[in-house]
Amino acid sequence: MLHYFWLGLLGLAALTWIGQAIDIGLGVPSLRSLKDATPLADADCPSVSILFAARDEAEKLPGAIATLLALDYPSFEVVAVDDRSEDGTARILEDVSRGNSVLKFVQVNSLPPGWLGKPHALQQAYEHSTGEWLVFTDADVHFAPDLLRRSIALAKREGWEHMTLLGRAEMYSVGEKIVMTFFGLAFLMAARPWRVSGASPRFYAGIGSFQLIRRSAYEAMGTHRRLAMEVIDDMKLGKLAKEAGIRSGVARAGSDVSVHWHSGVGNIVRGTTKNFFAASGFQLGLTCAQLFGILFMFVLPLAALPFARGWALFLDVIALGIPMMAEAGAALEFEVSPLYALTFPIGALIFCWMLARSTIVTLWQGGITWRGTFYPLEELKRGVV
Repeated sequence: MLHYFWLGLLGLAALTWIGQAIDIGLGVPSLRSLKDATPLADADCPSVSILFAARDEAEKLPGAIATLLALDYPSFEVVAVDDRSEDGTARILEDVSRGNSVLKFVQVNSLPPGWLGKPHALQQAYEHSTGEWLVFTDADVHFAPDLLRRSIALAKREGWEHMTLLGRAEMYSVGEKIVMTFFGLAFLMAARPWRVSGASPRFYAGIGSFQLIRRSAYEAMGTHRRLAMEVIDDMKLGKLAKEAGIRSGVARAGSDVSVHWHSGVGNIVRGTTKNFFAASGFQLGLTCAQLFGILFMFVLPLAALPFARGWALFLDVIALGIPMMAEAGAALEFEVSPLYALTFPIGALIFCWMLARSTIVTLWQGGITWRGTFYPLEELKRGVV
């Protein structure tokens, strides 16, 4: 009886992974790449505004902003909003803006009711911008010099008015590599970025490091006023764009867009405390289903290995081998050793802990604390897009 139990369970896992392998195997190669886009000539370059919010980013900000100001593009501006920082962020931005007319510095001293800090700051950035196209990014992201020329060329070629770029996560410690390679695979499976350019609003994507959108399209979808209390504002920007009928797409940028997200596993876990429960819309049932799904797909096959015999063992090898190959692909994309594919069950368990911790802390506190400001759960639920 136990044999048939494992046979049925592992058969379901193997069939599910075969389906995933087909979708990922066909989908990832179909993603457009910036490397395939010919940079625009000066005469073809529309005006662009690069917008970002910064709060207590004095450590990472100088390196990132240097790459923005060094962009090879004839008509662009950078609108940087300091969101009530308590370190040297405002002073850095003010000093740079005095010496460079490309940078516009906007100061936010107080947060109005009904807003989260980041969406409010990005709304302020938009209101101070003039570009025909807008780029939403973060204060710690590094851009390659020809990024704007290539990204707008690609968006125009594909007929996209909204485009998200998959960039490079810089990873230094072993723990970071274990977590981030799994995170990359999990994002691919959840978002299916190769389907974003289709007509269905079910598939959408938005990443905080780089989102390009035509100004008229952004205004048509309602700007960040529609995202005033949305924690996952980057992904939901993509959702609103698709719901508004705006043509969207996702492309691979490689190292042309790069960021070192958090230093060490502990900081990654703490840094996602506000995000993970929010990603499920603060729905406990959905969170439990997500936890079960991760354990079933990534951890169960390894746990079952000592007990599997015959056909059950064959199915178990499939259920272990496919995610291993998929994560090896993610590791190569991030330019780390494909041997990190062997760590996917560890990455899955850490990911589960991140999701469970985010849920427990949010429910225990009755809300989230984001950059020093507390937001009640009931208000956050009403603001979910």
